[in-house]
Amino acid sequence: MENNKLSKILLACNAVLFLGLVGIYIIHFTSAPKSKVNAEATAPLQKEGGLTIAYVDTDTLLAKYEYAKELEADLLAFKSQQEAYGKQQMEKFQRDYQDYLQNGDKLTRTQQEAKEAELKQRAERMSTLEQELTAKIMERQIEENTKLLNAIFAFVREYNAANQQFDIILRKTFENSPSLYLNPGMDITQEILDGLNEEHRNLKKKQE
Repeated sequence: MENNKLSKILLACNAVLFLGLVGIYIIHFTSAPKSKVNAEATAPLQKEGGLTIAYVDTDTLLAKYEYAKELEADLLAFKSQQEAYGKQQMEKFQRDYQDYLQNGDKLTRTQQEAKEAELKQRAERMSTLEQELTAKIMERQIEENTKLLNAIFAFVREYNAANQQFDIILRKTFENSPSLYLNPGMDITQEILDGLNEEHRNLKKKQE
């Protein structure tokens, strides 16, 4: 029996498999029907070189936007599902491998060779399974992020057309903001957040 070769492959599989799947940072949205925006917007226009400027704190937006939290939960569930599938496949392979070690001598030589070839093929499959499942999770995340960003941009355009008509609306984040200071009077985060949540609730009602 090729037990040494199979043992090496099994150890490699165990070393590779399943614990560093994608971290979750979701900014998600889906392209949704337009809804009423906040016509009572009060953020004052800020003049800077003749331009009117506002900003949105996207950290706050992501933390409090209801649909974003729902999508995050969905993605976590999908990630757990993929990890459970991978774990199940590995455990099944280990059981079959151990069974062969214990009972392989009861098989004919031809049966042993066939079983060893099967186990070797499955071991090689295990060594690539983590990458495949990780890729599936990343693909799912990218799809949701794309839908979210497209919808955010669409909503902000609608909001801007219906309200102050800023020349520039900046994105403020704690880690990646290019600005060291922004006048709080330019902050329209709450108005955008309220409008997004209202849109999401209306859409859910229509789908019920």
